[in-house]
Amino acid sequence: MVVKIMPNDKGSPAGKLADAELHFDAGELEGLKLIGFGIWERRTGTGRNVTFPARQYSVNGERRSFALLRPGTDAAGQDRVRDVILHAYAEFEAQAAVTS
Repeated sequence: MVVKIMPNDKGSPAGKLADAELHFDAGELEGLKLIGFGIWERRTGTGRNVTFPARQYSVNGERRSFALLRPGTDAAGQDRVRDVILHAYAEFEAQAAVTS
């Protein structure tokens, strides 16, 4: 699996640093990609967060969100994906600092 980072050059919405995609390069998912991850600066200003792909829907006029990537049997699976994306973003930042 390869994580592709697309920086948020627009600066909007505030706090959004980049979008991320997971590109699968082996196994049953080879040739597919999972899109919709967002990398955000935490509101407290310390650290970063990753949002997962989701669909919004309304119930009685209230907007709700349905996560598309959810734990099956291993609840720590989302943490591993989050860590992989944050690590890829840190590498992306380091590479951008070297080239500028």
